[in-house]
Amino acid sequence: MLFLRLVARSCRTLAAPRCLPGGCITSRSTASYVQGQSPEPRIREYFYYIDHQGQLFLDDTKVKNFVTCFKDKQFLVFFFNRLRINQSGRYEEDFPFLSLCGRERNFLRCDDRPVVFTHLLQNPAGDPELLSYCGGAEKLSIPFKPEALYMHPVSGRVYHPGPEFSGRVGLIRSALAIELSSSFVYPPQSGQSGQPTHFLWKGQKHRLTNELAGCFPAVEQGGGQQGELG
Repeated sequence: MLFLRLVARSCRTLAAPRCLPGGCITSRSTASYVQGQSPEPRIREYFYYIDHQGQLFLDDTKVKNFVTCFKDKQFLVFFFNRLRINQSGRYEEDFPFLSLCGRERNFLRCDDRPVVFTHLLQNPAGDPELLSYCGGAEKLSIPFKPEALYMHPVSGRVYHPGPEFSGRVGLIRSALAIELSSSFVYPPQSGQSGQPTHFLWKGQKHRLTNELAGCFPAVEQGGGQQGELG
């Protein structure tokens, strides 16, 4: 993490959606910070943002795309293995997650969820397959549970159970969600306009448990972002 000390010190006033462990809140709030600031001796603080494609950026990066996101696997594994709910007493409202590295505090906010599943991998030990997240490949992965997939009724985004620190919910990024979408089965009378009831996987028809439905606040169920799968 030493390279973070080379980051140019830049002052930023944040106005962005708040992402909390229980769900993404669409109200906007403001926080001021300086990348690399030292609120107390020998302590440094940095601020990050993860988008709905699972790409990690310094929060004040002006142009956020594949070119400017962090891609080093070792760093990503280090960062996300240490990610926890922010209970530090600092920036808890605007940066709900915190990754500690020695004397560095790395605060994180997110577009939707702090865990974004990006790839479905073969499991060397056999079934089930592994869902990897946030660029960590097999180093950041959990077993794939097809019956636990959940399609949000408002946004159409697809979710899967995630690590505990993420509120036990992870978002499946758009490209992977589109690949999986053809395997959802809908009630005959609703076509694809209703909620899927089953998921076809490896010749088996899995009844969807919708166990993640309760993880989304009522305000999000009725007024979340719409029109984007994954």
